[in-house]
Amino acid sequence: MDYGSKIKKWEDLKVGDSQSFSKTMTETDVIIWVGLTGDMNPMHIDKEYSKGTRFGDVLVPGVLVQGLISTVVTMVALGNVYASQSVKFIKPVFIGDTITATATVIEKVEAKHMIRLETKCVNQKGELVIIGEGMDFILM
Repeated sequence: MDYGSKIKKWEDLKVGDSQSFSKTMTETDVIIWVGLTGDMNPMHIDKEYSKGTRFGDVLVPGVLVQGLISTVVTMVALGNVYASQSVKFIKPVFIGDTITATATVIEKVEAKHMIRLETKCVNQKGELVIIGEGMDFILM
């Protein structure tokens, strides 16, 4: 595939550049995640177990939701390398929640040829579920 015109170069990136992506989390997503990772936490797969917890239902794995952040970081800086990500899980995500992830360039770090990004995920109610910061190496 020819990515030529889509690859983000240093001069293409500006503070304030932002991308968002939305996805409704499904039981199938969770089952695939559990199969891929081996994460057998009953909070993610056992309704009976989860009913007895403070959440009252199974939760979508936080790291699965965090994966949406990788999507938007890639959208902001296609063709570059994700260097780091801090994350704080604020609220639980349940099957059926629609999550919108957003990454926004908040700084260009000239000396390291990197961008710093604010990253966040909100649910369909507009409630913040994940907040963090990422760094991306800009290769070109």
